[in-house]
Amino acid sequence: MRFLSRTLATAAIAALAAIVLANAPALAGTGMPSPWQINLQGAATPVAEFIHWFHDWVNIIIFSVTIFVLALLVYVVFRFNEKKNPVPSKTTHNALIEVVWTVIPVLILVVIAIPSFRLLKLQLEVPQADMTIKVTGKQWYWSYEYAQDNGNFGFDSLMLDEKARAEAISSNKIAAAEAPRLLAVDNEAVVPVGKIVRIQVTGADVIHKFTVPSFGIKIDAIPGRLNETWFKAEREGIYYGQCSFICGQNHAYMPIAFRVVSPERYAAWLNEAKQKFANAEDAGSKFAAASK
Repeated sequence: MRFLSRTLATAAIAALAAIVLANAPALAGTGMPSPWQINLQGAATPVAEFIHWFHDWVNIIIFSVTIFVLALLVYVVFRFNEKKNPVPSKTTHNALIEVVWTVIPVLILVVIAIPSFRLLKLQLEVPQADMTIKVTGKQWYWSYEYAQDNGNFGFDSLMLDEKARAEAISSNKIAAAEAPRLLAVDNEAVVPVGKIVRIQVTGADVIHKFTVPSFGIKIDAIPGRLNETWFKAEREGIYYGQCSFICGQNHAYMPIAFRVVSPERYAAWLNEAKQKFANAEDAGSKFAAASK
């Protein structure tokens, strides 16, 4: 019994530690992965917060089932070993046990399914949006188009290579903390905090996947098809994502960057962006030039 108690105590401590690590805000970061991170990125939208809650809830169920099965195995090993039971039982049927091991797993799946459907509904039903941004995945960068009610302009967003990133940091155009390697871009998508943003996603050449973990969005960018998702960022900051569908040679070098700002700063950026991107050079030519 002492061994059983120690085993159960160790399993309980491991489960508690895993749950604590999954909820540790210090390790979560806000907009990008952090070194040695084993949990989800910090949530910045209601959808992402629901995803975190659902993740933790399912983990609690998984750990509970695992501990129960482990305890049952240990009990059976000690209670029904050969020394204590020289004559083995020949029981071949037990209706109660068969009903229990059928009904309980079904109830567990129902408990998991109900919040799962709620999460799917929250993700797929786009509420009345305050603004719309169309995103087009290309080989290998993203293009953003702001709708007519928000400037009616578009721009391309390319990853900053090491040379461009170093120059931007040295010239104070961008803070070092906001220019992570392989995630910093030349043009960030800017949105106001607390506003519902509809994202329309498509592809120009092959299938890409538009993914921003802190926003809880992950959606296919398919040529000839327009998919929709949404987010409502509740904290200012810069949030990064990446294409998460292998799309070719430079798949690993097409990051996503959203800067969430106050309504006042967004209005100022909008005025600047209308002029800046009025005659912006197409990213395709820039990409071709950089590849030579």
